[in-house]
Amino acid sequence: MSATTASGVVPGPARDERVSRSLGRRRNLSNIIVKVLCVIATVIGLSLLASILFTLLYRGLGGLSLTVFTTSTLPPGSNGGLLNAIIGSLIQTILGAAIGTPIGLMVGTYLAEYATGSVIGNAVRFVSDVLLSAPSILIGLFVYELAVSPFGGFSGFAGCLALAVIVIPIVVRTTEDMLRLIPSTLREAVIGLGAPKWKMIVLVCYRAARQGIATGILLAVARIAGETAPLLFTSLGNLNWSLSLGKPMASLPVTIYQYAGSAFSDWVQLAWVGALLITFGVLAINIVARMLLRGAK
Repeated sequence: MSATTASGVVPGPARDERVSRSLGRRRNLSNIIVKVLCVIATVIGLSLLASILFTLLYRGLGGLSLTVFTTSTLPPGSNGGLLNAIIGSLIQTILGAAIGTPIGLMVGTYLAEYATGSVIGNAVRFVSDVLLSAPSILIGLFVYELAVSPFGGFSGFAGCLALAVIVIPIVVRTTEDMLRLIPSTLREAVIGLGAPKWKMIVLVCYRAARQGIATGILLAVARIAGETAPLLFTSLGNLNWSLSLGKPMASLPVTIYQYAGSAFSDWVQLAWVGALLITFGVLAINIVARMLLRGAK
């Protein structure tokens, strides 16, 4: 039977079928184009990442030795290591996380459990989100005016404060999101048994969200482990062995920054080794965080 009438007009069902086929071909073509673009973007991204990792391994593994972990930074040509920088980074990272984590945990709990829909809660959440995306160099300048300039000198404690400020909004966001995922029926059941709200939060909500909260804390630690700009304005760096928080303290990121632009080949090699150590450390933390997040699901 002909698809057209005597007047040459295509009947409604046949016209609709033709339009449907045309739209189907367009959708398939669009789908293919988007897939190709996505594959190209993925290949480019993976190639750049592989190139960076290959260069880091090629330049860093050559200088990796026991001396790096047992000797402090020394003058050029003295076969120095990175012991003081490694210890300084560990101290400042651990203390920064120890200071920022409880604050972020309490603020996130307040936003999720006590300030839902309130003006104050929305204001605190907005400030936290702004702080989350703030450049780290601005945080370094803020802590410099707060804890360095008034006391007349750089210090490891100021570096810890700068890293803590970076940790806080990350933990706030993670804690709030994880607590909001807990069903309200679970809260109602605990309250219905006569338990006070604080006990419900501590004994039930925290336990239910502990893996997600731990993941956020690990991600915050991974973030601050490689920060350089805040430490340049606070702890500054120290080529000598020092564990005093009241004096300038060495760190791996600052040492890498100082050594990478040096004219001495052994210092440049140590900079590559330091970059390799930070990369492996951050990679390990991210793997642990993803494992915890997967367990939480």
